[in-house]
Amino acid sequence: MQWLQAAGRLIQEQVLGMEWLNVLIGRGVSALGLDPASRWGGSIQFFLYDTIKITLLLCLLIFMISYIQSYFPPERSRRLLGRFHGLGANMASALLGTVTPFCSCSSIPLFIGFTSAGLPLGVTFSFLISSPMVDLGSLILLTSIFGGKIAVIYVAVGLAIAVVGGTLIERLHLEEYVEDFIRTAGRVDAELPSLTRRERLEYAGEQVAATFRKVAPYILAGVGIGAVIHNWIPEQWIEGILGGGNPFGVLLAVIVGVPMYADIFGTIPVAEALLGKGAQLGTVLAFMMAVTTLSLPCIIMLRKAVKPKLLGIFVGICAGGILAVGYLFNALEYLLI
Repeated sequence: MQWLQAAGRLIQEQVLGMEWLNVLIGRGVSALGLDPASRWGGSIQFFLYDTIKITLLLCLLIFMISYIQSYFPPERSRRLLGRFHGLGANMASALLGTVTPFCSCSSIPLFIGFTSAGLPLGVTFSFLISSPMVDLGSLILLTSIFGGKIAVIYVAVGLAIAVVGGTLIERLHLEEYVEDFIRTAGRVDAELPSLTRRERLEYAGEQVAATFRKVAPYILAGVGIGAVIHNWIPEQWIEGILGGGNPFGVLLAVIVGVPMYADIFGTIPVAEALLGKGAQLGTVLAFMMAVTTLSLPCIIMLRKAVKPKLLGIFVGICAGGILAVGYLFNALEYLLI
């Protein structure tokens, strides 16, 4: 049993967490005459370490996920989801979201395609909630920073919000609040080409380049913000605003997170710094979920596909679920960390 625990720590700290890289960069910072324990030295070390670590993990994960995704183009995904019914369809749709686009705006075209193809509205919304909020990449990256327990909890509650949210929307029978051009779109059943292994590898490589170009600015911004929080903002400030002493910390985190636009990879460095400065776990999880699921660009794009009433219900369900998760995990934090 002890050797299993040791192996788990080795994987988390040295393979996923890349602590060896942090040590190496710390030595480099010292060689430049800067003290890693100082504000400037610590900021530089944090920025370089998190940027390189997230970039390496991100490229590897995008390649793996894109290779898997090559087996599930939109038409095949529609056919697959069409085999399920009821709660099983919502669960399958939420799980499918874990191997699809990395940000909310990229998920909306697929949501429109699934809805136009005649899939139940609740099923398509389960996908729309799950796709940006949780994915295989977030599981690995969260494990590298927060540990396996918190990573699994984050993914599990994200999937739960997606399933419950989609089920509620389905039972409210809101199909009339989808824009007419989507409801009247015809279904196209085309034969799917069979890709060779080489073509799948080429596709995965192209996705790495395209996705990294798109998310790189958000990674740099997120790591930069994280470095400032980690080394320049006093711990008592974070504790006072997002710590246990402020009952409105979760609500504030959600309100701050909504106007931001980033994917999970850009929010993780900020969350890491906030948690290290004394913010509560549930508050940090709520912030991450709000940024990835309820960003203003996503809401603006979604408004083109659905009418205001359905949009408002979607935002309300997501916000309510995120707030509930935040307060629940704040209450249970002492059991989880």
